[in-house]
Amino acid sequence: MTNVQDYLRESHMPHIWCPGCGNGIVMGNIIRAIDELGLDRDKTVIVSGIGCSSRAPGYMDFDTLHTAHGRALPFATGIKMANPDLHVIVISGDGDATAIGGNHFIHACRRNVDITLVVVNNCIYGMTSGQFSPMTPTGKFATTAVYGNIDRPFDLVNLAGGAGATYVARGSVYHAMQTKNYIKHAIEHKGFSVVECLSTCPTYYGRRNKIGDAVSMMERLRDDCTMLKPGVTEYDKPFVIGEFVNREAKEYTEAYDEVIMKAGGKK
Repeated sequence: MTNVQDYLRESHMPHIWCPGCGNGIVMGNIIRAIDELGLDRDKTVIVSGIGCSSRAPGYMDFDTLHTAHGRALPFATGIKMANPDLHVIVISGDGDATAIGGNHFIHACRRNVDITLVVVNNCIYGMTSGQFSPMTPTGKFATTAVYGNIDRPFDLVNLAGGAGATYVARGSVYHAMQTKNYIKHAIEHKGFSVVECLSTCPTYYGRRNKIGDAVSMMERLRDDCTMLKPGVTEYDKPFVIGEFVNREAKEYTEAYDEVIMKAGGKK
């Protein structure tokens, strides 16, 4: 059994997350996935942008990089291009990944660079006081949508698959064991992998939308999620979790090496 504490920088504690936040569960899932896969800690890099979930690398005892808002994927791509032998994992929030980082997201999918992206989707901007994000459901309330959000949210699974990601899954912080396994599969996959983790934000999303406390939000995830079933296209629950895409395509660093060889260079 993984001792999560072995992978934490205890000197950086206590963490900044609110009681009931799902970020700690996601961080624990990533640590357990890394441990169960037996990855070399010195060859594993954790990268993040800005936001509540993006604080996680600061608490994780690996080589880590805390970058600019929305720019984690370009930094991670540079790391992978410089040393393709590294395992590069990016932790991002729904706003960080799909708003200011949205263009980087679709092009990382398109290029199929061998990076694992874990998107913690709590449907709100948490760190900056509860603005709506591209993942906030229509009609839900936020500090910048006091009469209800009129935008339609992205379906991250369809967006990632349509843009070219070769592994795409969705889990939740309630379904922690399944989500950990999705993260393991994503790390093992050769190519750009996306795992969306439906999460809880009692402080901003829960209170403003009168969902209740952290326990109530976890119960809603339990009740609102259903497993993906082969051949089924319509579901009676708002969220479908499971593995949606698992395909092969030329990985970007390998394709780049081929260009170098054609140009007469050396790997």
